[in-house]
Amino acid sequence: MHDVAQRAGVSQTTVSLVLNDPDNCGIPPATQQRVHQAIRDVGYRRNRLARAMRLSRTDTLGFIADDLATTPYANQMIQGAQEAAWAAGKLLLIVNTGSVDDADHRDLERAAVDQLLERQVDGIVLAAMYHRIIEPPPAMSEVRSVLLDARSSDGSMASVVPDEHQAAYDATSHLIAAGHTRIAHITTDYPAPAPPPRRAGYLAALADHGLPVDDDLLVTNLGTTGGGRLAAAELLARPAPPTAVFCYNDQVAMGVYQVAGEAGVRIPDDLAVVGIDDQALIAGQLQPALTTMRLPHHEMGQWAVNWLLDDEREAIEHTIACPLVDRDSVRS
Repeated sequence: MHDVAQRAGVSQTTVSLVLNDPDNCGIPPATQQRVHQAIRDVGYRRNRLARAMRLSRTDTLGFIADDLATTPYANQMIQGAQEAAWAAGKLLLIVNTGSVDDADHRDLERAAVDQLLERQVDGIVLAAMYHRIIEPPPAMSEVRSVLLDARSSDGSMASVVPDEHQAAYDATSHLIAAGHTRIAHITTDYPAPAPPPRRAGYLAALADHGLPVDDDLLVTNLGTTGGGRLAAAELLARPAPPTAVFCYNDQVAMGVYQVAGEAGVRIPDDLAVVGIDDQALIAGQLQPALTTMRLPHHEMGQWAVNWLLDDEREAIEHTIACPLVDRDSVRS
């Protein structure tokens, strides 16, 4: 720092102020530029470890996630979290604990929390790549922590998840606005938090628009392309088939497309389809392109980090709306 000050023709105090509080230090911009040029010239780097000991903070955040290698949403979550951390001058340390189906997943998760705590991170984000209820490792209570795309079973930890009910309500309402009155819903009985509110949102939209519930138009199957195929075949075989389908997710919608094509049912002329997810490799690639509700993974990642950085925020279960991505699978 002495070399930097000498080269820039300023005091060491000025160098310290420019490094630690550039926006509020009162140092003229021209002088700050001179200091930064001197820093580059001499190759000076601050000792983060010494600064962390002095300030009792490391300016690092831990980000623990499962299934990073296989989920289509990981990049969006991490990008949102990284942007929020970077804007606040924080470094994000990312740890992948592997698939939740692996026997040693819980051990890896606990070990990841312990390792991050040993590195004195200022906070931890624990992300689930698919919305679910989890049991966070107890050690997370030792530092400010938040759950991303997950909720704790007892609601004791702050969390952020997509608004599943709103997504289903808006998807169904979009089909009603296009003139459809026989709207089917393909759901799944997979034990996850998403299916019940999506079904409830569908039913609420029908009720609010004065449409009756037809049990023949409610079909439960796997939340996969194969499940979508089976459900679509069942629906299209009805004496009075639906004119529109709200699908549990985009994979199910792809199965509906396949069966409709095989049966000579044209989308959207004979059958309108809406999904949820906005998976890049499905929704935009189907012909016609799929209208769907986008899960706000980027926004959830940002919210999680911003919550960590705001010491005044109390622990809450926060939801973020899913926007409609209007493409070509619905026609008035």
